[in-house]
Amino acid sequence: MTPDQINLVQTSFKSVAPIAETAADIFYARLFEIAPETRALFPEVMTDQKKKLMQMLAVAVNGLTNLDAIVPAVQELGARHQDYKVEDAHYDSVGAALLYTLEKGLGEAFTPEVEAAWAETYGTLASVMKDAQKAVA
Repeated sequence: MTPDQINLVQTSFKSVAPIAETAADIFYARLFEIAPETRALFPEVMTDQKKKLMQMLAVAVNGLTNLDAIVPAVQELGARHQDYKVEDAHYDSVGAALLYTLEKGLGEAFTPEVEAAWAETYGTLASVMKDAQKAVA
């Protein structure tokens, strides 16, 4: 990830943070629409899960300028996903739901450059998570 991409992700996330609850609603609605099998991986009541999603996104986004500092937390999260029976294909669905959420939440500010920066960021973090998940399998 380039410094410009990191800046785009961090700047755009500042516009999403104030609508965190709505963004989480959009994200999970989209995820369950495109990958209905993932619904069973989550609790029936999603309130806490939605908060955890937005908190983890905030930690990841804020830590992009010092990836080494957040990698252990991302690895830990990936390792826990083994217990949840998360499959590689689910990461693709989550990435698609994330980009959809950002598009809806940011509107015109979701430029091709912002989209590419987020895709790169998510791809990097998802790779770390998948590797950690495979290491504990």
